[in-house]
Amino acid sequence: MYLSDLVNFFAWCTLFNYSVLLIWALLFSLGHDWLHLMHSKWFSLTEQQFDLVNYSGMGLFKLLLFVFNLAPYIALSIIE
Repeated sequence: MYLSDLVNFFAWCTLFNYSVLLIWALLFSLGHDWLHLMHSKWFSLTEQQFDLVNYSGMGLFKLLLFVFNLAPYIALSIIE
């Protein structure tokens, strides 16, 4: 596998995962009440717990995305 292939792979992974994060954030902000109503039928979550789970999940996802997608892309782009 060539270095340029790895750079392209990490670029596409970063783009795809940031798109997933953006969709998650938009759904959470625009459809908050509907999402909470839907999830409260499955789990006994208060609105504060629901917000905490989602914000924590988005934060963890963003951190992992940076560490495992964006940082390797930047590092490989520098040495390419």
